[in-house]
Amino acid sequence: MNKKYTPIVKHYHYNVNTKNEIIKSDNDNKFIVRYPTVYIIIDKAKKDKFKAYVGETNNIIRRTEEHLKNESSERTDWTKLNNSKNAELIVIAHKEFNKSLTLDIENKLMQYLLSDDSINKLNNRRSNDQDLYYTSKDFQKIFINLWNKLSNDNNNLFPDIKDIRNSSIFKASPFHKLTEEQLDAKDKIISKIREKINQKHNCDNLIIIEGSAGTGKTVLLSSLFAEINELADLPESYLLVNHNEQVDVYKNIADKLEINSEMGDDIVNKPTKFLNKHPTSDNKVDIVMVDEAHLLLTQGKQAYRGKNQLKDIISRSKIVVAVIDPKQVLTSEEYIESNQYEKLISNAKDNNNLVELKQQNRIQANINTIGWIDNLIDNGEIKDIPYDDKYEIKIFNNPSSLYRKIKSHNNQDENILRGLSRLVATFDWDYKNRSPENSDYWRVNIGNDFSLPWNLQLPINKNYKNLPWAEQPQTIDEVGSTYTIQGFDLNYCGLIIGPSVKFRNGKIVYDPNESHNKNAKKNRTLSSGKKVDISEKLLNNELNVLIKRGVHGLYIYAVDRQLREELIKKSNNSVL
Repeated sequence: MNKKYTPIVKHYHYNVNTKNEIIKSDNDNKFIVRYPTVYIIIDKAKKDKFKAYVGETNNIIRRTEEHLKNESSERTDWTKLNNSKNAELIVIAHKEFNKSLTLDIENKLMQYLLSDDSINKLNNRRSNDQDLYYTSKDFQKIFINLWNKLSNDNNNLFPDIKDIRNSSIFKASPFHKLTEEQLDAKDKIISKIREKINQKHNCDNLIIIEGSAGTGKTVLLSSLFAEINELADLPESYLLVNHNEQVDVYKNIADKLEINSEMGDDIVNKPTKFLNKHPTSDNKVDIVMVDEAHLLLTQGKQAYRGKNQLKDIISRSKIVVAVIDPKQVLTSEEYIESNQYEKLISNAKDNNNLVELKQQNRIQANINTIGWIDNLIDNGEIKDIPYDDKYEIKIFNNPSSLYRKIKSHNNQDENILRGLSRLVATFDWDYKNRSPENSDYWRVNIGNDFSLPWNLQLPINKNYKNLPWAEQPQTIDEVGSTYTIQGFDLNYCGLIIGPSVKFRNGKIVYDPNESHNKNAKKNRTLSSGKKVDISEKLLNNELNVLIKRGVHGLYIYAVDRQLREELIKKSNNSVL
């Protein structure tokens, strides 16, 4: 372990005698007592579960005494903590620590501990991610060494980095470092909420966050959700998400951060359940945040029978913050008519309620590479693949080579530092849920040499059954679809473009007859009553979602011969 990046970690009992323990001299004492430090107070909450408080200070002795003497009368959680006989104080120091670096360490600890299964309650007073500063280049290495040291001391309380970084909570955490664009958007939205929350007749209560895949809309929404529910001058905010898996993740986050609804219902829920719990506009909730609101602009289904879920959510709320991206609509029943969408955006823009995210945050590539991907999706054109020393695009002449290349990235070090790599494909092969009647898995078959199961086919170890598809280790031998990979970041994305995507007369075209996605092939009934075929638009959206999964690279195999040959022709790398 490089000493330059090795922090000092000291463990003390948390009680009235802590001061005496800290001031006992040793070689590292001056870094503990006289330098800025970060600290964690840990106490057992119940069997195998702990509560934690994370903070930073310029004077650990004074700050500890403030916690012990002053705050216990102000907050009941501190009363319990201060009366505990088993609480522990962990102090972290480093000779390079300054205010900005300790604030970044504090924020990253919040992000990691939130993703830690053994922590069931987590607290501090603010989000502290910092911009550039003198030692910012050393932050990542110092933190990794810090976490590894904590893990070596107590692996049950501080699990391995790979278990933290690849968890769903980590990816959805409100403690991700925001970009300057996201920070500006966050400030604008909070300012707008403060402006509108007490208006008696608020006719323009919809704030829209618009951005394409990978621009960080969900990260921004998660950060807003946590901060608004922490701010003393703002009322509570609900969070609505569309998938059961997301509900579980954000409920876990809300529970750990002790974010609760004053009305007693779930503060995180699916839109349908929220509307059924709040059936009228007589008693409006204060703030509602909605992820993937583009899925709520058409008639409801299952337990909800209204015509426009987003409109009904707006009528039951004082303020709604909604994330919208029509290019991620994948089924005909969710399709938004262009004039409806344009009206929604126009109204938000006229009321200065539109927040646009344009910076690509997922794909770590230069502007030319991002432009190449956008041009392929938006215009159906295949330009020369640009050289990029940060992001790798490779074209493959057979799917087996693509599979082997993705598997080469499936190693522990790379998974920890850069994320998981997986195969995905357009929905061009038949799929059904595995059952005892099926003699084989439902597979992606190409020629005589390539055959892999679709996602959710291989047996799942019980230890991983509650994890998202990509986080289950056996899925390196499966092929993902939009139904299991949407919203997920991959290190390298191995994309099999099936026969529904072709290249003809210099353009990419879509052939619905080759697709097995029945939800994309149904006719859509417009508001005028006219039935239209929108399958080509939805297949384009499907490719858009899949092609933008990779953070560091994109590997492509195209089944259509003409498309494959055109991609090979425009590649500046050797074809595999």
